[in-house]
Amino acid sequence: MSGPLLSLASGVIPEATPLELIEAAGAAGYQAVGLWIEPERFTPGYLLDVRNALSDQGLRVLDSEVVWLKPGLLDPQHLCMLDISAELGAEHVLVVSSDPDMSATADKLTQLCDHARHHSLRVVLEFGAFTEVRNLEQARQVIERVGRPNLGMLIDALHWHRSGSTLEQIHQLPTDWLTYAQLCDAGGAGPDMDDRAAVRLEAVDYRLLPGDGGLPLQEWLQALPAQLSLSLEIRSLSLRAAYPDFTERARVVLHAAQAWLGTSKAVRTERFC
Repeated sequence: MSGPLLSLASGVIPEATPLELIEAAGAAGYQAVGLWIEPERFTPGYLLDVRNALSDQGLRVLDSEVVWLKPGLLDPQHLCMLDISAELGAEHVLVVSSDPDMSATADKLTQLCDHARHHSLRVVLEFGAFTEVRNLEQARQVIERVGRPNLGMLIDALHWHRSGSTLEQIHQLPTDWLTYAQLCDAGGAGPDMDDRAAVRLEAVDYRLLPGDGGLPLQEWLQALPAQLSLSLEIRSLSLRAAYPDFTERARVVLHAAQAWLGTSKAVRTERFC
């Protein structure tokens, strides 16, 4: 059996423009990429350049990010981001929420899903202790409240473990909610989950390559649908320092993930097949 599709997350090379990220991903041997979408950057000319670069490199866009929901009405720019994502052929749009009102979060997610439906885009809600949707159970409640078929859940290995979410909670999710996940490792016990700044700092600067930390990744992987696409979300200050060349950094991340997936510890179950 071939391995899962592996995508280069935009956070691995946060210094790169979308065009630079695409070039690095293609040169490093990826099949897919995640793109950070800032609507103001994507003029018609730039959008065309990015589309052509994706075509030239033969890359899928697994996801685009990030729609960050804030208190108040839905930002019209979020709908623009969905439109841009659709133009680029993105499969998923990643959403997080800083709105403490779960009803308002659900309402805005509903608007996003209804808009995305016209583009055949899938919206995914990511939970994390530095957001207002802090764990898997809260994400499940919001998704159930929205009740849209094109809304799913994104499970990041770091946020899943640090938030105290469990394997059993993953097993209890509807299988069609999970269409890709984010893979990384981390060391130590992690920050105090009530210190949101520290939680966010770990997430953006101190992730590790799979197998280099202590997260229960093999069990996490086995709880997910078999052959689920994986975004390699290894945001790392040390990798940025050690590998300033974008292609080299992308290649190191890809090879590390492939090596870990190829070990006996990472053998997949076929629970969903």
